[in-house]
Amino acid sequence: MPEGARTYSLDMTDETFDKVTMFGADWCRDCRRSKALLDTLGVDYEYVDVEADLSAAGRAEEISGRKNIPVVVLPNGKHFVEPSDAELRAELEASELV
Repeated sequence: MPEGARTYSLDMTDETFDKVTMFGADWCRDCRRSKALLDTLGVDYEYVDVEADLSAAGRAEEISGRKNIPVVVLPNGKHFVEPSDAELRAELEASELV
């Protein structure tokens, strides 16, 4: 994992995910960047729009303990808040999701 990577255990909530799940919003530049990376890598993921689903923002905050987006959750329980492309790609590769 790259030095300084912000990865966290999914210990703020009991919620589990069967596939990569990204909480974000269309107006968020980091969300668009992370979504583009997932698309480019061909990752099977669920996109949860925190603007369209009013409960989604609360779910993302429960997972991360922060209000920042994007929040990207992996099936292994790790999650990232505002990950760089390098951080996200490295963890996807390490988790054999790409």
